[in-house]
This record gives sequence, C-alpha cells and structure tokens, in this order.
Amino acid sequence: MRNRCSCSGVSKSMETIIDTAYLRRHIKDVPNFPKRGIVFKDITPLFRNPKAFGIVVDGLVRQFKDADVQIVMGIESRGFLLSAPMAYVMEVGKVMARKKGKLPGEVIGCAHGLEYGDSVLEIHADAIRKGERVLIIDDVLATGGTVGAAVNLVERLGGIVVGLGFLIDLAEFAQCEGRKKLAGYKIRSLIQY
Repeated sequence: MRNRCSCSGVSKSMETIIDTAYLRRHIKDVPNFPKRGIVFKDITPLFRNPKAFGIVVDGLVRQFKDADVQIVMGIESRGFLLSAPMAYVMEVGKVMARKKGKLPGEVIGCAHGLEYGDSVLEIHADAIRKGERVLIIDDVLATGGTVGAAVNLVERLGGIVVGLGFLIDLAEFAQCEGRKKLAGYKIRSLIQY
C-alpha cells in the first residue's frame, strides 16, 4: 500500500509550481461540441498522461489543504475523475452528485441551467451530515449552473461548502459568468481561459 499524503503536509510533487502551459498541451479544443458555437475543452488526453494527471490532482489538493475538508463531492462525470483521487490523498470521504435518475434510494435534486440546456443534479438524501465541511470538485467552471446546484444540495442538507475546485475556469468568455454567480465561495482553478 502506498503512503497517503496528509493535508497537513505537502508531497514533493505538490511543492512545485504548476506548469499551466504543460497542462494546456494536454487539453484539446473540440469546436461545435456538444452543439454549434461551443468550443469543448476535451481533457481526456490529460487523463491519459500520468504526469499531467498527477499534477492536476496534487495542484487541486494543494489549493484546499488548509480548508479542513471532511467530504469531497465530485460532480458527474469528469468531476468524479478528479475528486476520487483527491479524497484518497486528503484521507476524507467522497460523495457523488449525479444527473437525475442515476442514484438509487432517497435523493434530493436541484434543477439548473447549462451552457447548452437544462438539467437536474441529485445526491443521496443522507450523503452530507449537518455541519460537514464539503469541497465540491468539477472539471470546468463556465456558467456556474451545475456547481451552483451542487452548492444548493449541500447547503440544504446542512453541509458547509468550504471550496469549489476546478481544473479549468472559462472566466474570459462573456457568457460564462460562473464566478459572479458564486461570489462569496472560495473558488480555485488550475487553468483559466
């Protein structure tokens, strides 16, 4: 079994400055996906490269090492890929926020808008305990609709949102005003477009 990193300490790889140019080389632009006019940021090449993936996980963990996180919530689906290794490294619990109809048992949901439509996000009704400190992770911050729904769900269950972490922030695009909608929360991202 490998030694896990404690949030109170910083691993050797976490001490380095994040080379965003290196990470950007592993992100591919896909024009007109999922609909015309949208330039999709495909991060699958980044996940294929173990060094790049490790830099992302360590970099996001470092952003929240002093937040006293108790639960890491990953948003479907690419948020799962980032949040699971983060929870492992941070030695905390992990929960999932999923699209409507994907979770068994009792759930609570929140409708929200996307850059290209509408959706509903759900979590188990017992996923978060009152007072638990929750870090919410997703791949991209754009309009803020999906992560805003996740914040709503955590707070409805009595949890405390201690941070919102993203691989990519699309803050420079006029239609992507996620940061404005989420003012007041600790927002961290590794790459800005």
